[in-house]
Amino acid sequence: MSDLFYLVTLLPFAGFLINGLLGSRIRNEKLIGTISTLAVLIPFIIAVIQFTELLSMAPESRSILLTYYQWITAGNFSVNIAYLIDPLSITMVLVVTGIGTLIHIYSIGYMHGDRAFAKFFAYLNLFIFAMLNLVLADNLLLIFLGWEGVGLCSYFLIGFWYEKKFTGDAAKKAFIMNRIGDFGFMLAMFFIFTNFNTLDVSRFLSGIPSFPVGDTLLLTIALLLLLGATGKSAQIPLYVWLPDAMAGPTPVSALIHAATMVTAGVYLLARTSLLYAMSPTASQIVFAVGLVTSIVAATIALRQDDIKKVLAYSTVSQLGFMFIAIGSGAFWVAIFHLITHAFFKGLLFLGSGSVIHGMHEEQDIKFMGGLKSKMKITYVTFLIGSLAISGIPPLSGFFSKDVIIFETYLTYGIPLLVLALIAAAMTSYYMFRLVSLTFYGKPRYDQNKIHPHESPATMTVPLIILAFLSFFGGVIGLPGLYHAPTFLKEWLEPVFANATAVLDTLHPQTEHSVTPELIIIAASIIVAVSTIIIAIKKYSSKTEFPENKGFNKVLENKYYVDEAYDKVIVEPIQKTSEKFLWNIFDIKIIDGAVNGIARYVSNISFDWRKIQTGVIQDYAGVSVAGIVIILLYLLLF
Repeated sequence: MSDLFYLVTLLPFAGFLINGLLGSRIRNEKLIGTISTLAVLIPFIIAVIQFTELLSMAPESRSILLTYYQWITAGNFSVNIAYLIDPLSITMVLVVTGIGTLIHIYSIGYMHGDRAFAKFFAYLNLFIFAMLNLVLADNLLLIFLGWEGVGLCSYFLIGFWYEKKFTGDAAKKAFIMNRIGDFGFMLAMFFIFTNFNTLDVSRFLSGIPSFPVGDTLLLTIALLLLLGATGKSAQIPLYVWLPDAMAGPTPVSALIHAATMVTAGVYLLARTSLLYAMSPTASQIVFAVGLVTSIVAATIALRQDDIKKVLAYSTVSQLGFMFIAIGSGAFWVAIFHLITHAFFKGLLFLGSGSVIHGMHEEQDIKFMGGLKSKMKITYVTFLIGSLAISGIPPLSGFFSKDVIIFETYLTYGIPLLVLALIAAAMTSYYMFRLVSLTFYGKPRYDQNKIHPHESPATMTVPLIILAFLSFFGGVIGLPGLYHAPTFLKEWLEPVFANATAVLDTLHPQTEHSVTPELIIIAASIIVAVSTIIIAIKKYSSKTEFPENKGFNKVLENKYYVDEAYDKVIVEPIQKTSEKFLWNIFDIKIIDGAVNGIARYVSNISFDWRKIQTGVIQDYAGVSVAGIVIILLYLLLF
């Protein structure tokens, strides 16, 4: 199947070209949606076949390098268009194309009637193309090309309804915030090429063991890559773009900001796992960033009333859990949670879109309620997603989150374990606050104007499939505690073998009793169930919503971080740009110099123009005078 693997990236790009160039002529929504969906579904089928082929190979040989052509050659610098097929990349391809296919099908119903229907699907296909390049690339420059591609597509899709000012502002905010992280990624590439003489990931990683553990160069590169990952995966302090990105259509939120793009940073750190194993300080910083992000984002989600904003801050918090796993050295666990998160968060975002669709674009959960009987499929699937993210067994989120919490305990001890449990507790609380206010209680909307209804099959079928995956998806990572093979850990083991070996050398693992893990599992379940019960009792019958005061007001306004950024960064830059760079440097210095030279030349030209009298005798006299002067010079000197 590797002979046809080029179709995995080629078909989404072809779908982008067809719908982008011919969509306005095709005009048939079903045909446009079918073309776009097949451009993602066929790559998924190819990836499944390639996955089975890799599975049949010996673990140590599960790596195929496909080099298509030489892209850049300059001296000793060369970059190929080459794809690396290994357990990590094929896992990411399955997530991107599998979830992407469901979201494309969902979008056919959700975007029905939109005036730019074809353009939307063209952008979706272009995004899939960029994301697949990112996860398959064998070298950092091609990864960066996909990295920038998903950023560009995010800008297009967030601002898709550009007639609304806030969508354009959100798109610009996402684009600019991501440039900060991208700057770190670029600097990391410069350091890598300068010191390793390559941008190939495999050659770079093979050169790392020649450096001592904790080397300053490795720490520098690790922190710069972390900066890039912080921007793309919306971690503190570069997280503020993602909640605003909810301004785009809901399928965009599900695809880009739940299942794929925001996980690019996690993928980058996992791909360079050996670097972080060799840089303990960098790993600790990754852990700290993830832990703080998970807690801060969870607290903000407690007091958000926009259904998509709650899920947006939930995404930021769950990405924080993935960073916690990376910082704990549990790289396969980070990918495990990435996969389960793609299932249940994709489900929750699409479920929120179904609610918004049925509520005639209403997004404020204070004006919902009682939708349980009106939208039964949406309710049941949304409930499954909420239970999964809350960590209720035996749903998928329970297994991945449980392992993250346990790895936190093994690496950093009980105090930080408690903080991770608090973040998990807040997750179940704000999710069932959302469920209660949306589906339970009495209707709080105007029943004369709004008539909630279930969404069409194109929207509910993807919800059912994702609900099934959210329920049973955890089986791929069952821990050994349950006397079952940990498939995902064994599957990804060849990718992380070198990093694991380094960590085992630095921190020799001793056989631990199952008692601590059982205690942590029990504590996790008790905390989740308790907070769910509290949230349902408090909000299922709530009808009045007094204005938030005190700390609740702070949470409602997201700790005023956006306002602080405006005061400290945005406004000073705008004032400097306006008062100095524009009024002084641009107008007076640059324009003054250019216009001054023009005036000087014009004045000189005006004076010299007077010599041109048009009288031939004057010209003859000047010529004779010139000849006389030349002769005198020759005779005298």
